Amino acid sequence: MHSAPAPRVDRPAGVRTVLYVALALCLIALTVAVLLAMGQTAICTCGTVELWHGTVKDSGSSQHLTDWYTPSHIIHGFLFYCGTWLVGFVRGRPLALGVAFLLALGVECAWEVAENTNMVIDRYRATNIALNYYGDSVINSVMDVSAMIAGFWLARIWPVSLTVVIALLMELIVGYWIRDNLILNIIMLIYPIEAINRWQAGS
Repeated sequence: MHSAPAPRVDRPAGVRTVLYVALALCLIALTVAVLLAMGQTAICTCGTVELWHGTVKDSGSSQHLTDWYTPSHIIHGFLFYCGTWLVGFVRGRPLALGVAFLLALGVECAWEVAENTNMVIDRYRATNIALNYYGDSVINSVMDVSAMIAGFWLARIWPVSLTVVIALLMELIVGYWIRDNLILNIIMLIYPIEAINRWQAGS
């Protein structure tokens, strides 16, 4: 005779939320530890922390709290939310929101580490727009992750149409103002195009 299986006990929603938040904080802390171990500076070597740094082609780029690349990380959040939705659609059952969030956070944290490897830094520095780029400060990476988190949750509550419009507006405004944005960044990282490189140099 087989004994009846033990009934499944679901954690209360509040407990699950606390667990997801704790795991998220652990992921961010691990990312900080890895970046510091890689030799990234905690803050800008200039010794100051600016709320906004608007100059792209200087050594302060990606060293402060926010800059012209912050919108790109918000768009990461939009895209990762869409990606986790697609994963749920393909499997025929939506991912739990907390699981989807942790998956998005894990991808963003992994990118922040990869972005600060010598290989990727050198790849960026091969283009005119990033000649003075030496990697992100740790505080800038944490703020980039925070921007992705904001984008993820905004995509959760906003209508799809609004999310798409805001993403396009950010790409157009940033692209016009600094001749770079998320799409151009990806193109120049994967397959640099000399015409774009000359345009970004202002020639």
